[in-house]
Amino acid sequence: MSQKQRYFYIIRMQFLGFRFHGWQKQKDQKTLQGHVEKTLKFVLGAGKAKVLGSGRTDAKVSANDFPMELFIYEEITDLDNFLIEFNNNLPADIKALSVIETNDKFNIIQNSKVKEYLYFFSFGTKNHPFSAPLITCFHEHLDLELMKKGAQLFQGEHWYKHYCTKPTEFANYNREITVSEIVVNDIYTANFFPEKSYVYRVKSRGFLRNQIRLIMGTLFRLGQGEVDLEFIKKSLIEHNIDRPLPFVAPASGLILNNVEFI
Repeated sequence: MSQKQRYFYIIRMQFLGFRFHGWQKQKDQKTLQGHVEKTLKFVLGAGKAKVLGSGRTDAKVSANDFPMELFIYEEITDLDNFLIEFNNNLPADIKALSVIETNDKFNIIQNSKVKEYLYFFSFGTKNHPFSAPLITCFHEHLDLELMKKGAQLFQGEHWYKHYCTKPTEFANYNREITVSEIVVNDIYTANFFPEKSYVYRVKSRGFLRNQIRLIMGTLFRLGQGEVDLEFIKKSLIEHNIDRPLPFVAPASGLILNNVEFI
């Protein structure tokens, strides 16, 4: 009996993650993958379909560009119409940007890619509640210039075991970050955003579990005077700190901005 032909598609997604328990489907949890698969089943009709995301996102993390791969046994003959129908049936906080056909040689997990994340934050006066899904607010004063210097220390190749939750013995903790900077936020604006907000921009071919949120947590502690630049330098050298970092920054300020396959 001949094997039925499969068809492969890459769909670029946007989503506001604030009400979801991350991307990956989990039992008894509201996840993005669960909503996407339910919608695809309705749009495509009966038949086997598999969805694979380019990575996982934590609960409340959003994405401006999240590629996923769709595997199906029925060819989509009109991609433009499919994209319209898919978006018409997705909830308002999930949007499909584009769809293209690929082949079985492409692997959305294993193919080399560069990911860019943005972490939005402000400090001082409490923000308007409408900005809560996108910007983390810290009430304490932060030394922003010192935080900028701290962010630069993470750029380059370093040892990141302390910047990973639940590290395992055999994982590779040497990672290279190609961009690590704090700049003024002029990317997302709204009349209910704070007058001044900032963004930590970080770019790498791969991140460890909660790595960015642990980096942000350390930068926040630096801005509050709880640690210094020397602490960060030592934390990036193997065995110099024998305890986990204590603060994982909130997830709601984190956005997966772009994924580029190389």
